[in-house]
Amino acid sequence: MAESKSTPITPELYDYVLAHNPQLNPAQRGIVQLTRQQFPKAAGMQSAEEQGPLLAFLVRLIGARHVVEVGTFTGYSTLSMAQALPADGTLIACDVSEEWTAYGREAWTRAGVADRIELRIAPALETLRAMPSEPHIDLAYLDADKGGYIAYWEELVPRLRPGGLIVADNVLYRGEVADPSATGSALAIRAFNDHVVADRRMESVLLTVADGLTLARKR
Repeated sequence: MAESKSTPITPELYDYVLAHNPQLNPAQRGIVQLTRQQFPKAAGMQSAEEQGPLLAFLVRLIGARHVVEVGTFTGYSTLSMAQALPADGTLIACDVSEEWTAYGREAWTRAGVADRIELRIAPALETLRAMPSEPHIDLAYLDADKGGYIAYWEELVPRLRPGGLIVADNVLYRGEVADPSATGSALAIRAFNDHVVADRRMESVLLTVADGLTLARKR
């Protein structure tokens, strides 16, 4: 068994990490706190606090202009990426909940980036399949129902431009992916991780960030 060199993340160390990352702006902090207050039982669906600055960093790093998000929830990750886009950039946000995304709409408007975001309330596969088939997406963020990850991946990869990124969240699924007898969402993520590794169209790394984050670049 390989020896891990990962440092265990204590609450104190996590606070230290957040303090040494880009600080959330008022709009980001507001939606993070509002989500925790309004949806305490579902707040775990929100991307980890450090992932907002990371997603924004990746958008800027590759000069993304066209972003797709599969799974929006209350819009924290959407906001983070939209703020990193150029003024004429576009982000298509896919979700099925009017209730959750309504909070995102308000935050995007207050932050002045609502004109960069096109929210599509529909099953994500329908939204993806209706997009142009040629490569045009610079970055896609995948954070939705785990059973759909492979199907979303297969719609996104052909539409991703060479050098474009797919970022997939929850790829460790609370550590349950290491269990060969995993069921449900953990089993679906195990299958997704195997699918990604075997896909020769992409090169990928799986990182122990938050609940696991895969970065995959189109060859």
